Amino acid sequence: MGLTVLAPVAGVVHAMADVPDPVFGGEIVGPGLAIDPPREGVVNAIAPVSGTIAKLHAHAFVVVGGDGRAALVHLGLDTVQLQGQGFELHAAEGDVVEAGDVVVSWDPGQVEAGGRSPICPVVALEGVPGSLTPLVAIGAQVSPGDALFEWS
Repeated sequence: MGLTVLAPVAGVVHAMADVPDPVFGGEIVGPGLAIDPPREGVVNAIAPVSGTIAKLHAHAFVVVGGDGRAALVHLGLDTVQLQGQGFELHAAEGDVVEAGDVVVSWDPGQVEAGGRSPICPVVALEGVPGSLTPLVAIGAQVSPGDALFEWS
């Protein structure tokens, strides 16, 4: 049964290969798509699937669905260096969330002003190549909660 993964943030969809980071761009942790968010102040990042928050950092989180598949949302690149500054958590590890629940608020423009890319990889964690079907075209604009890809 396929798992529909939602866009956690608004923005323009990019191929993972276009993410300027060798781990994400090389799909080392799994396949996915990336979203380049607008720089319009503080925005919410939502859970892309329903499940349990298995990992939660200010700059990234993992939600594990009922079937064990996990979706990773990384808010910007090299944002771990910010040590949480500019991010507000709305959940905790172990929380059960529904797809669409707000997990983190952050300011992509502030991340960019600090010299980091605010692009957001959305990863089918440990997914195998070819297991994703994009539900939007590369270059399309998405809103939070739009279906992003199907994970078979």
